[in-house]
Amino acid sequence: MEQLVELGFYGLAGHSNSPRDLVAECRRAEEIGLGSTFLSERFNVKDAAVLSGAAGAVTEHLGVATGATNHNTRHPLVTATFAATAYRLTEGRFALGLGRGFGFLFDLMGLPKVTGAQLEDVVGVLRRVWAGEYVAGHDGPAGRYPLLFQDPPLGEQVPVMLCALGEQTLELAGSVFDGVILHTFFTDDTLARSVAAVRRGAERAGRDPAAVRVWSVLACVGDDLDEDARLRKLVGRLATYCQAYGDLLVSVNGWDPTVLDRFRADEVVASQTGAIDAKASIDDLRHIAGLFPEEWLAASATGSPEDRARRVLDQFDAGADGVILHGATPDELAPVLDAYRPIRPAARFVGRVANPGR
Repeated sequence: MEQLVELGFYGLAGHSNSPRDLVAECRRAEEIGLGSTFLSERFNVKDAAVLSGAAGAVTEHLGVATGATNHNTRHPLVTATFAATAYRLTEGRFALGLGRGFGFLFDLMGLPKVTGAQLEDVVGVLRRVWAGEYVAGHDGPAGRYPLLFQDPPLGEQVPVMLCALGEQTLELAGSVFDGVILHTFFTDDTLARSVAAVRRGAERAGRDPAAVRVWSVLACVGDDLDEDARLRKLVGRLATYCQAYGDLLVSVNGWDPTVLDRFRADEVVASQTGAIDAKASIDDLRHIAGLFPEEWLAASATGSPEDRARRVLDQFDAGADGVILHGATPDELAPVLDAYRPIRPAARFVGRVANPGR
């Protein structure tokens, strides 16, 4: 079956206590022709390095990317080694995806918050190490390191991607990184503006704007799911983002901030003891659904397989190079891919490779 290199999915989407499920997911994804799997990281049983190795080992063609891990939770030589190992293991299908993470969590862990200057610095360090350079006496935003090197050197470059939301971070991504992973629940207009920011950053840095691969992230929730699953994957996921960094998401979308204020002040929301998509009851989710305007939830792909396939095309029309279908397993995505293939703009993807950062 032809591989749809422009489409990806999140492995173990959301919360999972069974990392081995990724093995079946990746095999099924390759069987139905998905292009890449993106692997998020949580500090429980979702270690990005382990999951990347598993995804690469049980597939032959599927692209693999962290989406994302943080540079400050590992020594840069450990990160360089992990990425080089995954890149060689997959015979060039792996891309390292980095992100800022959550400042409040790093405070609890006793780690410094991630800055744009750190991200730019650490990418430079990683590329020098992979190229075979002995990085001696480095003293920069990412830290002080007497000597960094790999022996023998990789001698080739692992693509590095950045998960980004805000305009300045998007411009940084365009100027430094090989690829960009955007965020779930971006409106089509926000997606277009985000792609423009990435291209603008690349142009300012003297790079080819078209060489930076931009992935949109589209929540994909079918009407064939039961009510609990639909609410959890759509309302619960949006609510969890609003818990964690609602101000930023509302700002980039140009949404009404008073809606977010009412959401935070709501008694049901305030009573949640953890992430809403994992902890809330179905009654709570029904209540929370009523707190969101229709336009907020419409920044997704819902309905029939044909409806969801058409929403994928909207992402390309807004400028995305690839679409990550979020919150759905490969089994759930199979009918969407069947509906997408007849309307696929195949000429747009000629020459693309499975590595999501190339």
